[in-house]
Amino acid sequence: MKHIRNFCIIAHIDHGKSTLADRLLGATQTVTAREEKAQLLDNMDLERERGITIKSHAIQMEYKYKGEDYILNLIDTPGHVDFSYEVSRSIAACEGALLIVDAAQSIQAQTISNLYLALENDLEIIPVLNKVDLPSANPEEVSDDIIDLLGCKLEDIIHASGKTGFGVENILAAIIEKIPAPKGNKDEPLQALIFDSHYNPFRGIEVIFRVVNGEIKKGQKIKFMATGNEYFADEVGTLKLNQVPKNVISTGDVGYLISGIKEAKEVKVGDTLTDAKTPTTNMITGFEDVKPMVFAGIYPVDTEDYEDLRASMEKLQLNDASLVFTPESSAALGFGFRCGFLGMLHLEIIQERLEREYDMTVITTVPNVSYLAYTKKDPDAAFVVNNPSDLPEPSRLDRVEEPYIKATIITKADYVGNVMSLCIEKRGVITNQTYLTTERVELNFDMPLAEIVFDFYDRLKTVSKGYASFDYSPIGMRTSKLVKLDVLLNGQNVDALSALIHEDNAYNIGKKMTEKLRELIPRQQFDIPIQAAIGAKIIARETIKALRKDVTAKCYGGDISRKRKLLEKQKKGKKRMRQVGNVEIPQEAFMAVLKLND
Repeated sequence: MKHIRNFCIIAHIDHGKSTLADRLLGATQTVTAREEKAQLLDNMDLERERGITIKSHAIQMEYKYKGEDYILNLIDTPGHVDFSYEVSRSIAACEGALLIVDAAQSIQAQTISNLYLALENDLEIIPVLNKVDLPSANPEEVSDDIIDLLGCKLEDIIHASGKTGFGVENILAAIIEKIPAPKGNKDEPLQALIFDSHYNPFRGIEVIFRVVNGEIKKGQKIKFMATGNEYFADEVGTLKLNQVPKNVISTGDVGYLISGIKEAKEVKVGDTLTDAKTPTTNMITGFEDVKPMVFAGIYPVDTEDYEDLRASMEKLQLNDASLVFTPESSAALGFGFRCGFLGMLHLEIIQERLEREYDMTVITTVPNVSYLAYTKKDPDAAFVVNNPSDLPEPSRLDRVEEPYIKATIITKADYVGNVMSLCIEKRGVITNQTYLTTERVELNFDMPLAEIVFDFYDRLKTVSKGYASFDYSPIGMRTSKLVKLDVLLNGQNVDALSALIHEDNAYNIGKKMTEKLRELIPRQQFDIPIQAAIGAKIIARETIKALRKDVTAKCYGGDISRKRKLLEKQKKGKKRMRQVGNVEIPQEAFMAVLKLND
């Protein structure tokens, strides 16, 4: 056991985690030259297309150091704030972390938040300065920033380059020298932590775990402590590039387990595995439940696909434990799910994965957050409003509280003005401003979560030319003046387009929404009025003009009254059509409401 090292790689987006992982795999000869490709561990099509890491990837390497063989279990983690739950789960399975900092970009917001996650779990941190071969690299200054942040010595910082492979040997040596071996007792009853799982259509659910105490053997009867279910371990093994079956996985090691589980509900990430005959009494403290930041409705295009969508979501939840969903129904879209996500990117990725991996075409409704509403009848009893349609009538409503967050934005000094004006436009209040260096500023704001849900992150990147990095944490509920904005199409309320909006922004957003919908909804045979309303008061209106046949084409010359008569007859027909007509809303219209500023 003293020759095992478990570590993960943490960093901000694009600081070179996956590339450095490639170099480590190459240096330990875990992959052959033929198998090598850039970002080898990013095996999902989406990851390769977008150039980002979405899932944590575990892989085992073997390395000879000073004549002794060591087993190194590496977990490569994502960098986006939307996937921070993946990072926290990976950290729980490790004793050490490589903190990678880009020598050109320096420390950014996710570097800091991932570092704090690692320190909370008492991990040994090895600072690595990556991309030192870049012409724009500034290793001296960035090293000073790392020393200020970590309080380490200058010689502790390892200079490396994921592109050229420089410094990889030093990293491997530091992992073996500095990261402690796993603690645990081989003779105690089996106790293993599940930190990931995925669904294999041929073999059922594959569970990825880390043994804390005891050992797990092939064919042993094991028990999942959260659900109490028992299974036989049909196959256990370690994760190289492909799965390598073994007979036993001992204390401190990371491995996978296949036991033919078909039901997605029976496996919970964060659960403890133990022996069915002599179970351990104490469960490992799992992971804290994930806090969704963005809520949106996901509905099947065809209502008959509802059960298939449920099965697909359950399988996807195995692989992405930060997805939370509950059934709901909408008058316009039928049955579907109300899902909680960690951010807009997460929402987009889930939608893409449902389409690609499970062939489910879905309609996504406007994302929103949960509010607390109080009625005049009982001003002390709060009830949760997840959907704008749950909000009571304005006459019965006492007040509404919305969730606030503490936002930390790190940006270059040149963009402070732009960032501040964006945050103030989003109803933010600045609480603190600190100059980390002469060039870099940390701004703290208290902001409503609802304002950052739509397009805040995209716009922040735009106003700061991509330099600003952003991180946030919830700070509780505060009372706000919120109103429910409804959209009426042809006089009918479309509940999927309703939104809860601050009173001051309601008119602007209503106007923008109606204009956007006018562009996107195809013309029909009759006039369609699009109206934005607060209660019974209409605040904005646009009309989609009808497609009209030229009924006067056959009148060559002749009196105007002949033409009038034909046009009046057409008008009467259109009016009758409008009373019975239904309007189909295309999927783009639901999503375009989110991008009102484009």
